[in-house]
Amino acid sequence: MLSLAVLKTRQVNALRKFYGSLGIEFAEEQHGKGPVHFAGQVGSVVLEVYPLPDDGTPADSSTRLGFTVARLAEVVEALKALDTPVVTEPQATQWGLRALVRDPDGRAVELYQR
Repeated sequence: MLSLAVLKTRQVNALRKFYGSLGIEFAEEQHGKGPVHFAGQVGSVVLEVYPLPDDGTPADSSTRLGFTVARLAEVVEALKALDTPVVTEPQATQWGLRALVRDPDGRAVELYQR
């Protein structure tokens, strides 16, 4: 069972705002001498946002994530206010309403309202 997902980025605050718009509440953490990062709970999974070192390593944009939200239209509007690229506006599918957006690092994020 998945218990942890870590996103590394050079845009920590932008990712916090983006995923915060999905209802994830983040708390600042630091373990020992490690970097300050942010952690939030998504069901039983911990989602962490870590700073990516300035060594030229690109942020991963190939990961695709999916989240269920209570009010999809409201979430999409909140994300648009953050200049989030909306790939697919909310539409009915066999799994419920679905929208596809991109987070600040370009990751595809599927949003569902069941």
